[in-house]
Amino acid sequence: MALNLAASNSPASNPFSLSGRRALVTGGTQGVGAAIAKSIAMAGGDVIIVGLRDDERAQETLQACRQTGVRAELLVADLAVPPDRFVDALVRDVDTLMHGIDVLVNNAGTFIDVPFLEMDFERYQTTMHLNLTAGYFLTQALARRWVRDHVAGRVLFTGSINGVLAEPDHTAYDASKGAVAALVRSLCVALAPHGIRVNSMAPGLVQTPLTRPAIDQGSVNAWMQLHTPNGRVPDADACGGAAVFLLSDAAEHVHGQTLLVDGGMSVWQQPDAPDNWPG
Repeated sequence: MALNLAASNSPASNPFSLSGRRALVTGGTQGVGAAIAKSIAMAGGDVIIVGLRDDERAQETLQACRQTGVRAELLVADLAVPPDRFVDALVRDVDTLMHGIDVLVNNAGTFIDVPFLEMDFERYQTTMHLNLTAGYFLTQALARRWVRDHVAGRVLFTGSINGVLAEPDHTAYDASKGAVAALVRSLCVALAPHGIRVNSMAPGLVQTPLTRPAIDQGSVNAWMQLHTPNGRVPDADACGGAAVFLLSDAAEHVHGQTLLVDGGMSVWQQPDAPDNWPG
């Protein structure tokens, strides 16, 4: 379970508090996005979670946020359409629900498992659009407002260890997540002079509704544990504290960075297989 970083301290004495902040979290109804939304709420921030549908998972996340005592709202929107068809409408709907959004979490995305030689343009384009393009233009829309109004906004993208370590059947996904890290660096240079911080968090394999079918295969789970120094495939709550840190005043001098939340997998060049390992 995520830590209650808001505790009883005032924002002035607790640099990890998000009290007074209002966050928009795309893809926030389940998985990593839900973990981030709930952790923001536990740190004292109001939150709007954006999801494709109002279903049981969305309501569970919404109620979990509200139970912390903050204001939380649900907004149903489809980010898979071209930006000129969703960005302005989404921002208007956000304004209707909650004024003063100053935190954006670009978490919405997709994972299409198709070998390179079988990939087609439509699935490639869908991957790049949801994992990169939608967040690019939503950030632009809010950043324009923040610059105009002199708001010290904060942006967090959800990347992936796949932006650092490649997998043979995930070429489009890997490319999109590598591009997220590059985009974060570029947005840092563009927006830091305006007092806007942009960073990303890159999880390793965590248990979500999207990844559970693969994790439930015993060989996959065993392989991932073997290749992760801490030997864990955690649930998505493992990502919540890292997100709060990057969005909080505690990270005020952290700009343009990607924080890997992967149990150390990305630093382990060649794990030794145990004597009884079937491979």
